[in-house]
Amino acid sequence: MDFLRPATWAEALTARAERPDAVPIAGGTDVMVELNFDRHRPGALIDLNRIPALQEWSRDADGTIRLGASVPYTRIIDELRADLPGLAMASRTVGSPQIRNRGGVGGNLGAASPAGDTHPVLVATEAVVEVESAARGVRTIPATEFYLGVKRNAMEKDELIKAVLLAPKKGPQQFSKIGTRNAMVIAVCSFAVALDVGARKVGAGIGSAAPTPRRAFEAELFVADELPWDGRGDLDLDPRIAKRFGELVSAAAAPIDDVRGTAAYRRHALSVMARRTLTWAWREYQSSKELI
Repeated sequence: MDFLRPATWAEALTARAERPDAVPIAGGTDVMVELNFDRHRPGALIDLNRIPALQEWSRDADGTIRLGASVPYTRIIDELRADLPGLAMASRTVGSPQIRNRGGVGGNLGAASPAGDTHPVLVATEAVVEVESAARGVRTIPATEFYLGVKRNAMEKDELIKAVLLAPKKGPQQFSKIGTRNAMVIAVCSFAVALDVGARKVGAGIGSAAPTPRRAFEAELFVADELPWDGRGDLDLDPRIAKRFGELVSAAAAPIDDVRGTAAYRRHALSVMARRTLTWAWREYQSSKELI
């Protein structure tokens, strides 16, 4: 196996084009597991750790946050929790402190596992993935279109993930994950909700309960119409709205039985998580209105 260490982004793109059998590696938290268990043996590895731009984030003129593919989860938690609270919450659930120090959202996207912790937030908040190839340049892929199947994504063989583009929060965001223990665990299922107060919209993202992460579109439309956006001071969400939202989220999933849980349990857990996260987000919204 060859080990390639490009010093610049241009060199990385060239290496990717010349070696379609190569696997990019940054944090290595997914790739090294595959190698150690001899599940996958690529012809080469492309080490991206010498490219500083991948490990930085910035804010574009329109306010969009450009998150480098290799920005570690710990920095997302520490530096972006105010702007991207849902992503920060999901980042806190990733692996161990060592993994959070090494891993980043780009690796989660490249692996495209349905159980990836950040995926529900990315689809709920309508994030956009920026990829690039030496031959065709830069293109953007909405997160909702990025996942094609179990561990399959919409990238071409000569492309690398450069950044993820996310809008700063437009209202409260919440994330919840069910696992067999509190840490170092693959999600049985997970869920993210994001309120866009100005547009009166709601994003709902499901993880580890279908072949790909997915949005619960019917649930989003229902709750956006039913929420009393202009009401003041009532911290308690109508339980009928929360219950129906949970039912629609559960119906949007397509889970299977596996070693981590049954399909029936996943549907039930999603319904509960959807009710709870919506209730938490609504209370945060109402509390912030009271303080204005």
